[in-house]
Amino acid sequence: MKDITKKYTNGEVTVVWKPNQCMHSTICFKGLGNVFDPQKRPWVTPEGATTEQIVDQIKKCPSGALSYFMNSETDNESLKVEAETIVETMTNGPLLVYGNVVIKDSTGNLTKKNNVTAFCRCGGSSNKPFCDGSHKKIGFEG
Repeated sequence: MKDITKKYTNGEVTVVWKPNQCMHSTICFKGLGNVFDPQKRPWVTPEGATTEQIVDQIKKCPSGALSYFMNSETDNESLKVEAETIVETMTNGPLLVYGNVVIKDSTGNLTKKNNVTAFCRCGGSSNKPFCDGSHKKIGFEG
């Protein structure tokens, strides 16, 4: 699966979307439809709300597919969550890990994540170890 990253900016904040991580929770467009609208192209239009509203909504993304950085930051790679790591099991869904995490895949490649990372629990994801929303399609309970 190709690792795609798309960026959308309003000049003050840049929204970063990684579709391969998206678990299609719909929280983004149900919470801020003026910015996130999957029926439009581009589906992210950051001009539709204030920077504060956008940042608040992105922080609710359970998969971490949506993230952001302030354009005034010179090195957006240095943005890290300064908190303890918290693990939460979503009913009938993924395992959510909040905080800084380094994931090592079966071939030894390292991927750094921060904010929220959703790991597959159902076994149906085509993007393992990450959740892609397959739990909804297969009726996973647990």
